[in-house]
Amino acid sequence: MKMDNNKEEVKLATDVLKKYDKESDVMEYTGFMARVISALAITFSIFQLYTAIFGVLDAQLQRAVHLGFGLTLVYLLYPTCKSWSRTKLHPLDLLLAVLGAATPAYILLEYNHLVLRAGTVTSTDLVVGLVGVLLVIEATRRVVGLPMVFVVLGFLVYAFAGPYMPGVLAHRGLTVQQLISHLYFTTEGIFGIPLGVSSTFIFLFILFGAYLESTGLGKFFIDLANSVAGWASGGPAKVAVLSSALMGTVSGSSVANVVGTGSFTIPMMKKLGYHKNFAGAVEAAASTGGQLMPPVMGAAAFLMAEFVGVPYVEIVKAAVVPAILYFSGVWLGVHFEAKRNHLKGIPRSELPKAWDIFRERGHLAIPLVVIVYLLVSGYTPMRAALFAIVLSIAASFLRKSTRMKPIEIVRGLEAGARNVLGVLVACAAAGIIIGVVTKTGVGLKLASALLDLAGGMLLPTMFFTMITSLILGMGVPTTANYVITSTIAAPALVQMGVPVLAAHMFVFYFGIVADVTPPVALAAYAGSAISGGNALKTGVNASKLAIAAFIIPYVFVMSPMLLMINATPLGLLQALVTAVIGMIGLSSALIGCLIVKTTKLERIVLFIGGLLMIDPGMLTDIIGLIVLAAVVVVQRRRKAAEAAAR
Repeated sequence: MKMDNNKEEVKLATDVLKKYDKESDVMEYTGFMARVISALAITFSIFQLYTAIFGVLDAQLQRAVHLGFGLTLVYLLYPTCKSWSRTKLHPLDLLLAVLGAATPAYILLEYNHLVLRAGTVTSTDLVVGLVGVLLVIEATRRVVGLPMVFVVLGFLVYAFAGPYMPGVLAHRGLTVQQLISHLYFTTEGIFGIPLGVSSTFIFLFILFGAYLESTGLGKFFIDLANSVAGWASGGPAKVAVLSSALMGTVSGSSVANVVGTGSFTIPMMKKLGYHKNFAGAVEAAASTGGQLMPPVMGAAAFLMAEFVGVPYVEIVKAAVVPAILYFSGVWLGVHFEAKRNHLKGIPRSELPKAWDIFRERGHLAIPLVVIVYLLVSGYTPMRAALFAIVLSIAASFLRKSTRMKPIEIVRGLEAGARNVLGVLVACAAAGIIIGVVTKTGVGLKLASALLDLAGGMLLPTMFFTMITSLILGMGVPTTANYVITSTIAAPALVQMGVPVLAAHMFVFYFGIVADVTPPVALAAYAGSAISGGNALKTGVNASKLAIAAFIIPYVFVMSPMLLMINATPLGLLQALVTAVIGMIGLSSALIGCLIVKTTKLERIVLFIGGLLMIDPGMLTDIIGLIVLAAVVVVQRRRKAAEAAAR
């Protein structure tokens, strides 16, 4: 019976992943085609490892090979129509796969001629470039989804409709030749920075994550979280938060994180007494925060390092304090919900012992520790990832129970290539957007329009930037969302005097939190599918739990010290402590419980006090602390009175 239940849970998780994560809805080949796919994927990974070890090719050549492998695998793995067979390759998909390999190959074969006639497009160039752009758009539809396609098409229409646009949006317009030349035969379009980062850093980190997953690190994280927090009030919910935070160190997908850890934690939460809408929300909020968790974070973090022009380790350092505050907010939310409903934890006798877990599988975390050390020591992300990949395989050999077989090492190469396809396609599509922006100059125009709308004031500018990021993030991967918002909205903040890193981190945060913000909250939808709850209510609960993500970006823009910008140890400690106390006030206000259940007036006071504590500044901290202390005194007296009455 238990085996049947496990099979049902696995099937449910697989179905949810396919429904809400398009990257997981792939063909299921057997026989010859399965071997062809494996060979292509393994060759793709070997190429990436070879260039990482011996030096990458010229920018356009490296990115062309990367895109060629990616498009070929996408058209072989993702069918044109959902109704088509998932076990037999359709002739149209085969044709598109051949074209997906041929169009980037044209750049490899004609590279010298293309360099010599830079800016001049022949009729053959035009046909190849046009087909290449269309192939990227169709691949985006299959892997990423229609929202991203509509955004890309909107920018392409704008490129041609410039003379007919009103006001500041007007431009001279582009011809087909000008647009195709810029998008496909320069490094400012499809083969721009996003695809460049995908073809170097991102691939290696995703391959690293694939090997860590093969070693069983995910189960180690879940068991460790159980031993640490499973016994506490509302234990399974805290296990979900902790395990998702740990999984976030190696996983950049919120939906995949929800399914991976949620298939285990959500049933436990429901069994303990959490409502199904809240159980799904806990996992959605915690898993979404995984993209904010150093050292790997989401793929967009690598792009941020390139766009801002700082080493990746600076992005990691900047993300530490906001990540702590985010997960503190989610943790506090589940704690107060457990107190409000008198939910107990799991008996310690039923939980694994932390020491036993570390003794048996603690060595699996060695690569994570090493990669952080290498990044901090000044190693490039590529070199750090290479060492970590080798070490993840070597670490598995330290104990017989975790030892990887040769076939598992080979399968890790295949898994890494498959896992990168979603990011690869999103980066290529984002390149189209960047190409249109750079060719038309619309980025600065939109930034100026945003400033005019906000009346030149910082807070309204941040608010409109937040709304823009949330809207663009609905159903759009974080990578692409970040590219769009950093191109359009972040410059407006920079013009207001906000540090570049803080402006980019601001749009990065709201692009991520879109995964739990209704009406299109993919992580919350995945959580509700596993819990059996209402998708919209799950999204609302997830947004409440992720309240930190809606407030913290405003704080670090006003006080960049939270991003380690010109930070002093004492000032950083003060800001962190007061912000955590503020999170206690906000979380208790939203849940409706602090020491005991709160009244409506107490919730309002707690919310205001929490905001004052989070807002940097000595005066606001003192007022906020007094306000929160007053509520604590009132709550303690009420608890004592209730105890006396009983």
